[in-house]
Amino acid sequence: MKHVALIILGLAMASMAAVAQGRAAGAAAEPPPLAPGASQADVDKALLAAPANLKNQATVIKWKPDFTYDVLRKGTNRLVCYDRSGFPLQQPVSVQCTSIGNLEREAQNLRAEAVGDRKKSEAMLSEMEKNGTRMKPAYGSLWYVVSGPDLQRLRPHHLTIAVPGATKESTGLPENPREGGAWIMDAGTSTAHIMVPGN
Repeated sequence: MKHVALIILGLAMASMAAVAQGRAAGAAAEPPPLAPGASQADVDKALLAAPANLKNQATVIKWKPDFTYDVLRKGTNRLVCYDRSGFPLQQPVSVQCTSIGNLEREAQNLRAEAVGDRKKSEAMLSEMEKNGTRMKPAYGSLWYVVSGPDLQRLRPHHLTIAVPGATKESTGLPENPREGGAWIMDAGTSTAHIMVPGN
């Protein structure tokens, strides 16, 4: 539990520091330039899920059919955002941001989802988990998701915190939402993450 509390405290302090730093500077730094051929509209859409204090300096990528990606804008912080709209098993509008350290895991997610069948996709990911090839997310990294049927009806931000391998015993957090407050989903796996209520 102390470990999780420290992570949450650290994230809160980092957010406050980023906000304070921005205020001290008087204005947010200018966003980095787009890569040649990149579209500002593509970048703006991918950034819909980004928290305000990280958005300006986030990296933005575009996934390719072979699950590699092109960099549309190289940022200066560790946040990376991308558009998954209309991909198999995704909403018509689906954008996500996370740590740059999680891109290999996201490529695995996309590869599994490309089969277009949720049960088959989950079976593929479970097999990777069992045989040890599933990439672990960066411990304590955040995943921000915004999705919906169209841009006018987006669901509010969904936020999770990756804690691969975490369990109720290792953190003190419940493994279901019935007790109220934060809880661990997929406990004991590389997919274990803290669900943050209200996000």
